[in-house]
Amino acid sequence: MFNKFFGIFSKDIGIDLGTANTLVYVRGKGIVINEPSIVAINNKTGTVLAIGEEAKKMVGRTPGYIVVTKPLVSGVVSDFEVTEQMLKYFFDRVHSETLSFLPRPRVVVGVPSGVTEVEKRAVEDAAYNAGAREVYLIEEPMAAAVGARLPVQEAAANVIIDIGGGSTEIAVISMGGVVAARSLRLAGDKFNEDIIRYLREERNLLIGEATAENVKIRLGSAYPLEEELSGEIKGRDMLSGLPKEITITSEEIRKAISRSVRTILADIKSTIEETPPELIADLLNRSVYVSGGGSLLRGIDQLISHEIKLPVKVVDDPLTAVARGCGFVLEHLDKLKEVLVVTSKEAYW
Repeated sequence: MFNKFFGIFSKDIGIDLGTANTLVYVRGKGIVINEPSIVAINNKTGTVLAIGEEAKKMVGRTPGYIVVTKPLVSGVVSDFEVTEQMLKYFFDRVHSETLSFLPRPRVVVGVPSGVTEVEKRAVEDAAYNAGAREVYLIEEPMAAAVGARLPVQEAAANVIIDIGGGSTEIAVISMGGVVAARSLRLAGDKFNEDIIRYLREERNLLIGEATAENVKIRLGSAYPLEEELSGEIKGRDMLSGLPKEITITSEEIRKAISRSVRTILADIKSTIEETPPELIADLLNRSVYVSGGGSLLRGIDQLISHEIKLPVKVVDDPLTAVARGCGFVLEHLDKLKEVLVVTSKEAYW
């Protein structure tokens, strides 16, 4: 009774717990936190030195006893304790102005559609231990579709492709449920690895992950551009071991990531092939939607459209679609409980 009465004053939140970034949506305020899912730890003392943006600045620049890590891999929890500390840090930031006697928040968390029961439990436990009062899980493609305001509760096909940092989620949604889906542990981070490998093997240049990410943003494309781009990139010469700067083109970056892009395209086709005929017929008059950071790769919508012969659109503000979807479900929990994969009982407070 105490929780129910004072719960209306708590800052309930929706979380896009991503491999690359964590976004936090606060009921009534919108997205208030958007920071990298990175934690810096001092191995000598076991203490957390920095989380989010501050930790990202340390990548590749720390002594051996300071480890900068991503506690989530391919969209799932790989380091439970570090994930818990990261969530607690974000919860405390949201609740810094909340009276101490008020209940902790209800939380809706986006998870990949292919996670196991053990992986779901890991997310739930991390959220509870970080201070959540109730925890609800929602599949990321469903959250992205809700965030994009697609009519997911209608008896019609809604196709969403969410390309994040660690995973690509492909889903056909109808009547508030997922009809066909694929969860691929390959996305933006794999593109970075492809670029690093290409430059090492083809150009004898060694670069780090942060540089690869920057190159992908500046020059990356999935489809031929009307005017190809070029730019300078700095790294270490593999032959001499000395600093080196080279010029690289968008065509080379496209070649570097082509295998991973083709893998995603194959899964998109497989998902559509599994869709019931009546729903496939709907797709002729509806667009396929793309969200997530990977949707910002130049020409990705054109390439998908070319391959599946259907119109493809990038959703508005694709980086925040999952977080906005989690927030919308949180604010309409009684009406949208059927889109959740886990509805949790209230924890002891």
